[in-house]
Amino acid sequence: MRRAVIAFTAFLGGLVFLLSSPAWADGEALKGTLQNQGQPVNGVKISVAGEDGKPVGDATTGADGKWEVPVPEAGTYKVTLDQATLPQGVALKFKDRATLNVQVYDGSERNVLFALAPAGQQGGAASASSDSSSFWDRVAQLTFEGFNLGLIIALAAMGLSLVFGTTGLTNFAHGELLTFGAMCAYFFNVVVGLPLIWAAVISVVIGGVFGYGQDRFFWGRLRKRGSSLVAMMIISIGLALFLRYIFLFFFGGEGAPFADYNAQPGIQVGPISAAPKNFIAMGIELAVLIVVGLALLKTRVGKAARAVADNPALAASSGINVDGVIRIIWTVGGAIASLAGVMLGLSQNVSYQMGFQILLLVFAGVTLGGLGTAFGALVGSIVVGLFIQLSTVVVPTELKTVGALLVLILVMLFRPQGILGRRERIG
Repeated sequence: MRRAVIAFTAFLGGLVFLLSSPAWADGEALKGTLQNQGQPVNGVKISVAGEDGKPVGDATTGADGKWEVPVPEAGTYKVTLDQATLPQGVALKFKDRATLNVQVYDGSERNVLFALAPAGQQGGAASASSDSSSFWDRVAQLTFEGFNLGLIIALAAMGLSLVFGTTGLTNFAHGELLTFGAMCAYFFNVVVGLPLIWAAVISVVIGGVFGYGQDRFFWGRLRKRGSSLVAMMIISIGLALFLRYIFLFFFGGEGAPFADYNAQPGIQVGPISAAPKNFIAMGIELAVLIVVGLALLKTRVGKAARAVADNPALAASSGINVDGVIRIIWTVGGAIASLAGVMLGLSQNVSYQMGFQILLLVFAGVTLGGLGTAFGALVGSIVVGLFIQLSTVVVPTELKTVGALLVLILVMLFRPQGILGRRERIG
């Protein structure tokens, strides 16, 4: 009977997931977002013409850098960026790519990417030595961006890994903890008017309380009732869908930026160009990850958490309050997930599905580093972030996630326990 209930629950979860998946677009369109060093570029004209050169339409980027041009049917179109409309100090990174040939398929919207750079740093037709220098400069820039992305993933992955290590739960609703943190910070920053730093601090506190409340009133009760890990995993999928559409109802479907640190000019550090907020955010992320890691190794709570992760029954017989330790882990996991959401919102717009969009990368980082290991989550996430960004050197940007997942598959083939995971006896 119990297996039948679990199977029926799995069927309902899959049905809800399928019904909630977004449908294909009704019509075809070309669209994109123009950004320079992570900041949207406003007022740039984009023209679209058919393969025969006949004009189809044009658009101008808005304050968020976005543009869209509907096309009458599937086919190949020429998309041209008017370089004369670029703001001062901004230029195409490759001057010979002002016009792109893009294939649009039936019922789909195709994203078009134009690479921008500060004036004077763009590439194009140049000497062999200049091309070589430009290539290595690009590799250095992508490496920096990979570390930036990897640290954000690591913040989220550490909380997910700690929860898995102490409870065995694969929580598909963890991405919504990131979204929750970003939206709390957005509310206090944009609506209430607090500086983003204080809004982020409040968001982290609320995220910790939210994590504690989840285990105190929801997951903890399911554990006491003897719910299996498979059933709880399926429940987490339903919880993720529920929270995601709650966020959509209150926040809306359009992304929005924080009020602070939006239009920072980039600074040049060697071949790397980035806004000051990126350097500061990376420092904060690295500091938090080190503090949490040292707490797991040096403090009594950290040692108790590792004992619970190794053997909950033995830890309980040794006098450790297992439920109390798990609630502390949920509190810490919720807090650092909220911080990860704020950092992710700082590098892109806040949206109702931002956590869902990064969840696959978080799982990849946790699995690659070793399930249940905090430092493994850090190492795995850095590897994922680096491969995502560096893979764009050889593959189109739309396929950049493939590199990270390919590395995940290769590592799992030769080291199934992950980079820092331990071998376990089966059977």
